[in-house]
Amino acid sequence: MTPHGKRPAKKSAAKGAKKKTARKMPVFSKPSAATLEAFDRAVVKRSDVEWRTMFGYPSVFLRGNMLACVFQDRIMVRLSPADREAAVAIDGARLFEPSPGRAMKEYIDFPRSVIDDDSALGAWIDRGARYLMSLPPKNRSK
Repeated sequence: MTPHGKRPAKKSAAKGAKKKTARKMPVFSKPSAATLEAFDRAVVKRSDVEWRTMFGYPSVFLRGNMLACVFQDRIMVRLSPADREAAVAIDGARLFEPSPGRAMKEYIDFPRSVIDDDSALGAWIDRGARYLMSLPPKNRSK
């Protein structure tokens, strides 16, 4: 920024500026009908969530904070530190990484055993909702 609050002009490629290499975006696969149905069943009973799209997949937000999301053929839920510790003890559960090495640390990526168990997935989403209720609401950016 300049002292007047203006950004300096960018150098053009013609004047010898180096080109940035674009980072290659990973290819995302579509979720199965079974995963989408499991997600719907787990959150449909919650009247306090707002449905949105995140990463091109269905997600639900509570008080402006993302609660749970489908990603490829998986479901992840935002949990408190204690609940994350309990969740990662489940065989196959892990921190959610939309790209390798870029974990979203509060989100747990649940294995098929949880996704396919309506009561287990619903219970984890309820635990996530309790955690989000303890956080300040987030205003949606316009």
